Amino acid sequence: MGLVNRAVKNISRRKIRAALVIIALSISLSIMISIPAGLMANQETTNALTNNLSSTITDTSESISQALSQIDVTLSSRFAGFGFRQESSSSAGSPSGQMPPTGQGSDRYGGFGGGDIAGQFGGMSQAGTPMNASLYADINSIKNVATVAAVLEVSEGSKNQTLSMMGQSFSMQITDYIIKGVPLTSELINSYNVLPSNIVKGRNLQSGETGVVLLSQNNSAFFNAGVGDIVSILNVDFTVVGIYEPTSFSDNLVLYMSLLDAQTITDNTDYITSLRVFTTSSNTVDLVVEDIRTLHPEVTVTTGQERLNQLEFMQSRYDETLESAQASLASTQATAIQEIIVVVAATSLIVLFVMLYTVRERTKEIGTLKAIGFSNRTVMAQFILEGLLLSLIAGIVGVVIASFAAPTLSSLLLPSVSSSFGLAAGGGAGGSAVAAVSTVSLNVELVVAALGGAMVLGILGTLYPAWRAAKIRPAEAMRYE
Repeated sequence: MGLVNRAVKNISRRKIRAALVIIALSISLSIMISIPAGLMANQETTNALTNNLSSTITDTSESISQALSQIDVTLSSRFAGFGFRQESSSSAGSPSGQMPPTGQGSDRYGGFGGGDIAGQFGGMSQAGTPMNASLYADINSIKNVATVAAVLEVSEGSKNQTLSMMGQSFSMQITDYIIKGVPLTSELINSYNVLPSNIVKGRNLQSGETGVVLLSQNNSAFFNAGVGDIVSILNVDFTVVGIYEPTSFSDNLVLYMSLLDAQTITDNTDYITSLRVFTTSSNTVDLVVEDIRTLHPEVTVTTGQERLNQLEFMQSRYDETLESAQASLASTQATAIQEIIVVVAATSLIVLFVMLYTVRERTKEIGTLKAIGFSNRTVMAQFILEGLLLSLIAGIVGVVIASFAAPTLSSLLLPSVSSSFGLAAGGGAGGSAVAAVSTVSLNVELVVAALGGAMVLGILGTLYPAWRAAKIRPAEAMRYE
């Protein structure tokens, strides 16, 4: 206890110097702590990015492989208004099922399906031009068609954003969620890919259900609702039966319900935005596509093979993204090692010079201690303990500083791996984006390692000054001025 008491008293006798040393050491140590924390965050970001991209490719590839016999049919945007109901006899124009006369816009035929919802249709990756479902019933009778699923997608948003481009301003609605209505028949649900399969809470939609909804995880957060809760969608109450994890960016905002419910709440009875045509086998897809285009030249047709081609393009983009992220991480690691070496050297030198100065300043005191019987080992231990206490206090202060400033310090000192990579592909493949974000934070292991490192540096920095103090002869020390 005598050594500890003397070490504490010696430090407290020189409060200003001790405070300055502690501040300098704590800043150095906080930097030394923040660098590994930032490096770990970048490593986690890269690992998460790698895992997410690999998972996205796998999930998308599997879903597309299952859908090789699937054909997506949408109405070309230049045929907007084709087959719309006329609102009244005063809205003269083409009869239902015919293209609008040249020069006449689709507004001659009312809103989408004659309802009150206008302008926002389709999902994130592809626009949905409204279609009169009754005009496409003949697709079901095409040879080699197993079944057809009509789909309605309507985007809903409560805010508008104004964008400026080429001197002009455009108003765009910010999408809060996307209503996706699908036919809930046992044939489609049990045999075809019309609903999400990765349910994380609750259950999936079932045949014949109405008044229920399946939310994405994003929807669940937006509505602040879980399984069993009631959510209001366009002023109509629905019960949440399940929550699913999206496998692609295009599904992040999508909530599923029955087609009839979707048409009813959006006032778009008999209208849809796309058709999913399932063929009897993947070998007959080309024949069915040709028949669909012959029957309906106004539609756009996308096949599973085309989505596979898009997937290959996406995969090449993902590979480039991963390569870039890994190169960035390697650069970050090299920079981190160099900076840690500099900081460790600076911290050790601070302790070394301070303790050398202390030994010189206290030469006469050291001579007195040795004259009254203190051994070399005791004198050496005295100075090592003082350096150790200074470093330990600085280490604690450094941890406190780093706990608040680590994100800022690491961002200033380290090149950061990009935290978000969004890659989208159009067509039926579904756009896909991957977000991988890791927060710079301190864990228990890092804090313990930092305090241990501070103590080691304190010991190393005081070894030579302490040895020098122990070697001073009492007679020489007493003559020192």
